[in-house]
Amino acid sequence: MTAKISYDDVEVGTELPAQSFPVTRATLVQYAGASGDFNPIHWNEKFAKEVGLPDVIAHGMFTMAEAARVVTDWAGDPAAVAEYGVRFTKPVVVPNDDQGAVIEVSGKVAAKLDDDARTVRVDLTAVSAGQKVLGMSRAVVRLA
Repeated sequence: MTAKISYDDVEVGTELPAQSFPVTRATLVQYAGASGDFNPIHWNEKFAKEVGLPDVIAHGMFTMAEAARVVTDWAGDPAAVAEYGVRFTKPVVVPNDDQGAVIEVSGKVAAKLDDDARTVRVDLTAVSAGQKVLGMSRAVVRLA
């Protein structure tokens, strides 16, 4: 695969299509099984509250991965992401109801880094329940 977006067609300020990612308790159990991270703060409400959390919270790496989907879907190739990093600022609280939580992710091209390597920096914003849940969320993407 190769990126479907051309470096020449992108300008600083280009916005990536925003996406919403629903998260339920079932989603967390599935992720725990896939990742091997069975920390009870991600599935046991009583335990989460005993350690000072408001409720069960989503895995940080799950939240990070969902945000990265905005970049990989836009680029058209997951391998186009050369670098990716975030700071975890607030947890995604996932109530035990039919709704769960939603992670809203948007992004924009913040810089064109290298004409020869055809790379750009994409800055992402991830919000859940009105709070920014990832800080300094940035990806370096190699475009076509």
